[in-house]
Amino acid sequence: VQLQASGGGLVQAGGSLRLSCVSSLSQFSTHIMEWSRQAPGKPREVVAIIGIGGSTRYHDSVKGRFTISRDDAKNTVYLQMSGLKSEDTAVYYCSRILPLPELSGQGTLVTVSS
Repeated sequence: VQLQASGGGLVQAGGSLRLSCVSSLSQFSTHIMEWSRQAPGKPREVVAIIGIGGSTRYHDSVKGRFTISRDDAKNTVYLQMSGLKSEDTAVYYCSRILPLPELSGQGTLVTVSS
């Protein structure tokens, strides 16, 4: 497994979770990484992106609530989620988006109960 995501689970609305994604790919520090999610019956959407050196971008729906970060020494990218809402319920995926080819992990399920 090249990208192993973990940390999903069941949480009440307003709660927090931290997702982790460990990469076994070489030269991780040069990779642009992304968290995306797919809710039942909906298309996959990009939640957050982190570039080389830590620059970040977020989907408008998670700004101020989610934080993406990376630890290049541990080949790991994180997604800290707080203020969770029922609409955040989805399978969350981490991906390497650059360099190509794009690679994705198996996903971790986040369920937010209201």
